Amino acid sequence: MGLIYIEGRVSGAAGQETTLEFLIDIGLSYSLIPDGEWQSLGLEAQREEQFRMIDGTLVSRSVSYCHIALPQAEGDTPVILGEPGDDQPLLGAVTLENMGLMLNPFSRTLHPLRPQ
Repeated sequence: MGLIYIEGRVSGAAGQETTLEFLIDIGLSYSLIPDGEWQSLGLEAQREEQFRMIDGTLVSRSVSYCHIALPQAEGDTPVILGEPGDDQPLLGAVTLENMGLMLNPFSRTLHPLRPQ
């Protein structure tokens, strides 16, 4: 399918804001904000969750909430708070669904979800 990137504006609860280039990863539940970026946004850990990696190992990461605005839609979403080495902002399936969006893998574009 290839790599698909999209620019998004991310806001913290206290109004701090930054623009990130997200890699869309529909295999990932939550979006990921890299180490350093989430601190500058003033995000704080709300809970810890475990995530299964592709090789089957479990990793524990802190989760918070922020607001993400894409060209097609915007909304509040849970995000993984990246640790050192988690350098790429990732846009996950939960964020897309919260915004009412879906990825068309053939055109490599985001579109509104269609009710079933």
